[in-house]
Amino acid sequence: MPSLDSLDSFLFSLSRIFCTPIAVFIQIQGCLICLALALGWALAAYVRNREIKQMNDAMKNGNSFPFLYHDINELEHCSQLNLPRVSVVMPLKGFGEHNLHNWRSQITSLYGGPLEFLFVVESTDDPAYHAVSRLISEFQDHVDAKVIVAGLSTTCSQKIHNQLVGVERMHKDTKYVLFLDDDVRLHPGSIGALTREMEKNPEIFIQTGYPLDLPSGSLGSYCIYEYHMPCSMGFATGGKTFFLWGGCMMMHADDFRQDRYGVVSGLKDGGYSDDMTLAAISGAHKRLITSPPVAVFPHPLATDLNFGRYWNYLRKQTFVLESYISNVNWMMNRALFGTHCYLSWGFVAPYFMALIHVAAGLRFYVNAYSVEETPYTFGGLYLVTILAICTLVELLSMWNLTRIEVKLCNMLSPEAPQLSLATYNWGLVFVAILVDNFLYPISAVRSHFSQSINWSGIRYYLKDGKISKIERAQRSKDMDPVFTDLGGKHLYGKKGLPMRGSFISSLSRSLAQWHQPKKFDC
Repeated sequence: MPSLDSLDSFLFSLSRIFCTPIAVFIQIQGCLICLALALGWALAAYVRNREIKQMNDAMKNGNSFPFLYHDINELEHCSQLNLPRVSVVMPLKGFGEHNLHNWRSQITSLYGGPLEFLFVVESTDDPAYHAVSRLISEFQDHVDAKVIVAGLSTTCSQKIHNQLVGVERMHKDTKYVLFLDDDVRLHPGSIGALTREMEKNPEIFIQTGYPLDLPSGSLGSYCIYEYHMPCSMGFATGGKTFFLWGGCMMMHADDFRQDRYGVVSGLKDGGYSDDMTLAAISGAHKRLITSPPVAVFPHPLATDLNFGRYWNYLRKQTFVLESYISNVNWMMNRALFGTHCYLSWGFVAPYFMALIHVAAGLRFYVNAYSVEETPYTFGGLYLVTILAICTLVELLSMWNLTRIEVKLCNMLSPEAPQLSLATYNWGLVFVAILVDNFLYPISAVRSHFSQSINWSGIRYYLKDGKISKIERAQRSKDMDPVFTDLGGKHLYGKKGLPMRGSFISSLSRSLAQWHQPKKFDC
């Protein structure tokens, strides 16, 4: 029998240590985390798939527009006349490769009620100002849309400042206000679906949705996809949820006019994150947040999204846990901070141990060692097998949910280019799972001790959970990046041109004309 070298001895000893009770507990815990994620995604897939079945049933019953209404009778002119007024507020920053497509999907909504679009920019120097102005001019006779210059924020984040200025400028008869991020790609019936739920249940405080990330091929884009996937199960409830995504939030306009529950003051007074602030207000006042099953939106990621931009995005996501509006909110954020960090590294650790077990097993086999004369134990390989099975179940569940959400998005936007699972690299997805969960605690700890963040060229400083200082610098490497994180939007220059029209654009214009008062009564 060959003698043990130092590397083999080290691997065998380490593999044996990883078979002790505490190490076995950590590895079994990792397996349970995998299975818990798989179960959550399976339940989310069930909710999304139920909506697909309802749409298919509607088509079998002769409804050619199930992506708008399950009941074709709701498209009658009389029903459309009674729809409430909605104001859509979109805070903009920069201009990127997907923005025009996203904005076009928003303003060509097939909502039949009174509708206005308010695009809010920081200044006319923002490339988004020129791009969206051109797009609006193309639809000026058919869509009520305008660009608003909000100016610089002084007491809150620029996004929140833009949102509040948009609310101030909305129509006096607006019943619901819908906040959208400029990277949200709406379906033709999205606004109608959100409004319908608000009308059914006046107790709803906020209606929300969630993005379906479309990775561009880079590891950074897959890390973002993986980061969002665990949260997606919290939005696929088909009803009540405790989660809130700032990219899509429909609220009662009067809540802002009257500053109910302190929504305006809470956001304006040092607010950094719109969704975390409003979720905290909702929890404090026991208000209802819901997410309809059709509120899932394609979110194409930038083709040149590199790892550095992913890291900056992760930093911004962990930084929100440092902002709070009350002591209870602070405790909730600390609990979320600790739990997320524990589960992230608790998820990654078993794979490191599995790597040692596999390496030790390979060395044992290649060198033909004897079990009696080495400290090697086969128990590690049994643990590796269990972890591999749980990982496969997890990835299959993630794949299934993504498959169903892709199908649902295709049905909700029948005229748009069809999405496909063929573009997903599941090997990179697995690598991204490990990378993202390993980096999350590091990012969270750094955010906790830095208490400052660079968001689209603006550096915010927190004190007692609120923004206390805002710095804007002139095109320096540290303060002003050329691109934003996800969409690859140019923060300077690049004044885009609008794209050609489409069938949906034409149909939306026809609907707008059809919605005008007729000479007959219903």
